[in-house]
Amino acid sequence: MTFWEHLEELRWSIFRIAIAAVMAMVVIFIFMPYIFTGFVLGPTTSDFFLYKWLGSLGQLPFLPDFATSDFKVDIININVASQFMTHISTSLSFALVVVFPYIMYEIWRFISPALYDSEKRGVRVAFLFGTVMFFIGCAVSYCFIFPFTFRFLAEYQLSDQITNQISLNSYMSTFLGMVFMIGLVFELPLLAWLLSKLGVLRREFLQKYRRHAIVILLILAAFITPTGDPITLSLVFIPLYLLYELSVLVVKKS
Repeated sequence: MTFWEHLEELRWSIFRIAIAAVMAMVVIFIFMPYIFTGFVLGPTTSDFFLYKWLGSLGQLPFLPDFATSDFKVDIININVASQFMTHISTSLSFALVVVFPYIMYEIWRFISPALYDSEKRGVRVAFLFGTVMFFIGCAVSYCFIFPFTFRFLAEYQLSDQITNQISLNSYMSTFLGMVFMIGLVFELPLLAWLLSKLGVLRREFLQKYRRHAIVILLILAAFITPTGDPITLSLVFIPLYLLYELSVLVVKKS
């Protein structure tokens, strides 16, 4: 294929991805009121499954009292068009998550003709692994990391004369940002594998600078979860460290 033929194929790949995303967005847009109430706003009430489970364990140090059944945060809207725009933007974000496997397939379909038969199997497995890890990261963030962070910040008071009123835009930016950030962070082993294939990264390098990486991962975990308590920090740091060790395993030796 010529350069222009490759460009044409890329254009059609992007077009097919856009069509799939729009179709998914339309379906999700229709059901978004139910998804928003039952899923997106789930961590705002004491009925959230994580709060119930932690409440059954009793009062834990450094953590809020999850046994209380009156926890509820009312999300307020202060802009006329915010609810409508949030409906659209959240539908688009969820649509991208739904079609993420198809996006990976289209990328694979575009690059596979340039690979040797011996390379195709490894790249196919890598794309599948990357897709699975992205969804695992999003699930970990939604089920554990975001609820801990949100509840701590929602109940934190600098003074009892200050009432927390959380806006819709603030909640959604934190929710989507944290869920997608953790999902992308879980792509670390795939990135390390690709850099290894390109000859940029070697296992000895990761092993040599493991201590430095631990410090960087602690800083990253503190940045993702600014709650300050060691339990929430550990919930973020431990998966990051395990991802680092997994990266060490998938990277080639010198």
